[in-house]
Amino acid sequence: MEIQQIKYFLALAQELHFWKTAERMFITQSALSRQIKALEEELGVQLFKRSKRSVKLTEAGVYLRDQWIPLLDTINRIHLQAKKIHEGAFGYVKIGYPGSIVYGFIPDLITNISQALPELKVELVEPTDTSFEQLLLNYQMDLALRREPAENDALQTACLYSESFALVVPSDYHLNEHNFTKLQDLKYEKFILPNLAHNSVYTATLRQIFEEHQFTPNVHVETDFGGMILGLISKGLGVSILPLSYSLSALPNVRFIPLPYSIHLYVVWRKHDNSPVLKNILQQVIDIASNYLTKGS
Repeated sequence: MEIQQIKYFLALAQELHFWKTAERMFITQSALSRQIKALEEELGVQLFKRSKRSVKLTEAGVYLRDQWIPLLDTINRIHLQAKKIHEGAFGYVKIGYPGSIVYGFIPDLITNISQALPELKVELVEPTDTSFEQLLLNYQMDLALRREPAENDALQTACLYSESFALVVPSDYHLNEHNFTKLQDLKYEKFILPNLAHNSVYTATLRQIFEEHQFTPNVHVETDFGGMILGLISKGLGVSILPLSYSLSALPNVRFIPLPYSIHLYVVWRKHDNSPVLKNILQQVIDIASNYLTKGS
């Protein structure tokens, strides 16, 4: 017994007319008759009472119709779900990200995923710089958006776009984009920065900026969380250097002065991961990144 035979039976049970059913199911009337006869012989049950003028269900046929309709609906739902899984439209994905993209790239990405893949569950995590590669290799994360490329050969890296660093100051600060000339003018200011001893591309770039301006910043508050840095600056508690994308936060009382230094955003994933979900998410990431390239972020 095949599912297609059950479909033929249910269609005939609804139409109660061989010619109309055959036309509906795109087969010949003789082929439909053979399918129904084969089903009856296999089950050992008469399903229809046939005469020259009418076709009627037997009691056994009525019973099977009532049982098979919901069963076929369940099978169709199962098949549809399997197809969605095969196409990467259903499932779960875990994405790592740096705090600097929470005000622009990440919301745009999740919006696109929600629209294109509404049945996909997304978990967002912000791992430390020392753990994200291991999380990927251990299958505890599926994809990472990072400020530096991966070092492990089992991981694949693609550069998405670059963005400028910016000096971040309170809005009533005496320096702005027009009268700012050199960073060295801030050598005695209180800085709010991440731990510059961290071994990452991000902190190495910050160290390079200060070294080129020949001073060590007076770090008043140390935190690795950009949102916290912005909040403290908005209260007038110091200044900092952050990626320009933080300006999308729309936090009041904060001013951004672009600097001639840039940092990249990379996407990293397992090199031989053939997950259809991952393939779809990577395409969404690339699509969103193209918008940021256009903006010249």
